[in-house]
Amino acid sequence: MSSFIKRAREVIDVEIKGMEAVRDNLDAKFETLVEKCAETVKNGAKLIVTGIGKSGYIGQKIAATLSSVGSPAVFMHPVEALHGDLGLMQKDDLILAISYSGETEELLSVLNPAKRLGTQIFAITGYPGSSLAKLSDFTMPMTVGEEACPFNLAPTTTTTALLALGDALAMVLLDNYGFTKEDYGRLHPGGAIGRAVTMHVGDIMRSGDNCVLVLPETTVKDTLLKMTKARCGAAVVVNKEQGLMGVFTDGDFRRHAEHDMSILAKEIGSVMTAGPIAVKADSLAAEALKVVEDRHINDIIVLDENEKVVGIIDVQDLPGLKLM
Repeated sequence: MSSFIKRAREVIDVEIKGMEAVRDNLDAKFETLVEKCAETVKNGAKLIVTGIGKSGYIGQKIAATLSSVGSPAVFMHPVEALHGDLGLMQKDDLILAISYSGETEELLSVLNPAKRLGTQIFAITGYPGSSLAKLSDFTMPMTVGEEACPFNLAPTTTTTALLALGDALAMVLLDNYGFTKEDYGRLHPGGAIGRAVTMHVGDIMRSGDNCVLVLPETTVKDTLLKMTKARCGAAVVVNKEQGLMGVFTDGDFRRHAEHDMSILAKEIGSVMTAGPIAVKADSLAAEALKVVEDRHINDIIVLDENEKVVGIIDVQDLPGLKLM
């Protein structure tokens, strides 16, 4: 093992121990943190995360994660707060003040002005007896053994543990609200995940002239002509009531034609793949994506509430829809 790998593993081991310490020391104070955050959100107010330096960077991520899972939150830079950003606060907001030492001057200087505005402060610090804790209404201790830095100075273990604690808070609040995948999608409309959980199969399927439906007695030749006209890689074989019978793809044709070109004159019902995978039009697009990934197929038939074929999903369309 190289000295680089050995040292890297040592750093990660130290940080793991720090996170384990934070995990094992969670107690009623964490429950109070969750309750105060949930109460704030329930009252229509927001969470204001503040910190400076490395804690500030982690605080920005915590605020972003909280907001993305149903807890409206913003990050407030302490210095900017002293020059006007205190205006973003409302009386019922809750400040989450982050400082491992609890003695960061820039952060402390903003707390008294914030308290005068009637905002409660919840400190997250490694030192429950610190100035930050004394100025706050509530305190969540977060103590780790040592930094991964050889001088025990550079914030490493503390910031990693703080990040994990922030994630734990966000996920506990998510569970507490009953926040769903659909809720998540509504807050992420521009991303692939958001589209997958807000769009329905009916929104992404090919239908009408772009979907080839043929009766089982249609010849393979005529079916291929219809597929070419529709620029579709598959045809859906249906009965007269438009019920699903099977599917025939251009790949199926190539495999058959390699051995027997007389396939062109055969009825499609004799060479189709019976019982293809199908989903309902009102299903979420995420369900179709899971079928594609789990079954490794290129085409999914779409049915309406009466089990009639109404469309087809071609996996090649999904990247263009930014779903893959």
